[in-house]
Amino acid sequence: MPKLGNYDVIVVGGGHAGIEAAVAAARLGAKTALFTLSLDAIGNLPCNPSIGGTAKGHLVREIDALGGCMGLAADDTFLQSRMLNRGKGPAVHSLRVQTDRTAYHLYTKRLLEMTPNLEIKQAEVTEVTVENGAVTGVVTKLNAVYTAKSVILATGTYLGGKISVGDASYAAGPDGISAAEPLTACLKALGLPMLRFKTGTPARVHRRSINFNLLERQPGDDEIVPFSFMTHAKMKNKVDCYIAYTNEKTHAVIQKNLHRSPMYSGMIEGIGPRYCPSIEDKVVRFADKNRHQIFVEPCGEDTNEMYLQGMSSSLPEEVQNEMYRTIIGFENLEIMRPAYAIEYDCIDPLALKATLECMEIEGLYGAGQFNGTSGYEEAAGQGLLAGVNATRRNQGKPQIIMPRQQSYLGTLIDDLVTKGVSDPYRMMTSRSEYRLYLRQDNADERLTPLGRELGLVQDDRWEAFNATMHAKKQEIARLTAARLTPAQANPILEKKGGSPLKTGILAVDLLKRPEITYSDIEEMIGKSAEVDPSLAARIETEVKYDGYIKRQLEQIESVKKQENVLIPEQFDYSTLGGLRLEAREKLAKIRPHSLGQAGRIPGVSPNDISQLALALALYRQQQAAKE
Repeated sequence: MPKLGNYDVIVVGGGHAGIEAAVAAARLGAKTALFTLSLDAIGNLPCNPSIGGTAKGHLVREIDALGGCMGLAADDTFLQSRMLNRGKGPAVHSLRVQTDRTAYHLYTKRLLEMTPNLEIKQAEVTEVTVENGAVTGVVTKLNAVYTAKSVILATGTYLGGKISVGDASYAAGPDGISAAEPLTACLKALGLPMLRFKTGTPARVHRRSINFNLLERQPGDDEIVPFSFMTHAKMKNKVDCYIAYTNEKTHAVIQKNLHRSPMYSGMIEGIGPRYCPSIEDKVVRFADKNRHQIFVEPCGEDTNEMYLQGMSSSLPEEVQNEMYRTIIGFENLEIMRPAYAIEYDCIDPLALKATLECMEIEGLYGAGQFNGTSGYEEAAGQGLLAGVNATRRNQGKPQIIMPRQQSYLGTLIDDLVTKGVSDPYRMMTSRSEYRLYLRQDNADERLTPLGRELGLVQDDRWEAFNATMHAKKQEIARLTAARLTPAQANPILEKKGGSPLKTGILAVDLLKRPEITYSDIEEMIGKSAEVDPSLAARIETEVKYDGYIKRQLEQIESVKKQENVLIPEQFDYSTLGGLRLEAREKLAKIRPHSLGQAGRIPGVSPNDISQLALALALYRQQQAAKE
């Protein structure tokens, strides 16, 4: 077969993982090709027409801080913006936007088209070619051969995709695009361990058929915080969202037809997401609840399609009609696209290194739902890292491992390759031990220097970052130097219900009081022209939580000692008699890159880690003696 092209990096898939992977690789100088089943599916939002959410907003901010694309795309195409969890502590504040689905696709497609070093090809990849344990390229359905030094699989839910609605099922990916079927057989033949997962999506319905007067209105925020640290334009909400509720009639229809759901009839074999269950699962698992929330969300500014978040289902279409119409406000509902379940193939992420490279095949990387995750944001973060590492491998540079102490992206990847997955992995703030430090507002401080070092952060972003850090430093110095008298502070303290001062106090110490805000301090000492509202909120958080943050940073420094003890990739665990058999087997399978990662493997005890630390010290002595 003729070879039609030779590339440094080939990316298979044009979803959120593929976009970030391809752009990152191309920007780092790799000759890159992105293959997609359909050019019209690039940047598709096949489920929620939204970006962000709890913990997911953190990931978008981190991707942006590293120089990725998703934050800028979300800001450019948003319809409504809301900061979630404002009633809770700053560690869990998470940005979420409703996104114009079509506009997001067009933005990302144009981004790919305009990126130097990047070619886009509509083709189905049916085979990954491997020689002597290393990837050499791909073959398409049309028997076209393309060679590459590295290949990134970002296949989403298209790999072995199978749609189920009631007793009807057929091979397909989302939105009627064909499934990628032969590639699974190829990957299995290469010895990769594959899993079968399932996800689902609700119906899309016509706006005119909803009685919004009977629903709860959910407006966006008055003060909008952008996703990207590079977005400075004034942003304005364009739409409202709404909330509806299921009721006992809804649940009765579901219970009566439960046997017709492929999840309960045995038609579906794939394992579904634990934290995003179908409405059938909700009714069964939470039988004591007499209602469940439904978020009614627009799919775009120029369409009448509405998305019913919280109502994913695989019941037959006629049952869906009956079920939805029991809901107040949905009595005359018109379904435009029925809800469905989709099964798909993915890799067992325990077969991946922390760089997202396959252990057994050099140069083959995984990203996104191919790695057993769910969500656009989780996918995009993995795609960016895979694109960086595939390129650095080709260039002979050390690949990057994201520490879990530095980012949610690091936490996500460490969880995948250390613990594996039993169902589609979803990022949550509770998964991190360091969430007060890993806030979304300081993602630039944590990650932009790394993005600059890697070559993804361009001069304009770097200059903006340094200007922000300078402004922050100057403002904290001002707060630390400014001494307030009782006459200045007491009127505001009285208004806020705080105890009055008897002596003077530093502004920074007054800001530590729970009832005092940064705006109150500004009222006393004047405003700084260099401090915008986002930076002001960050400074206020860091001042108020200073003691807790310092304690968390001390924990991170302590953990780093074990993270810095690296384990050679081919280290032989079978000879370590001090380890239990289970520990030896799991260490040999997962091949942790550090003593810290080894300690997080389920089934590896602290005593096993002590024995391993001694063995590694002896190994280093022996290697030094040989040299």
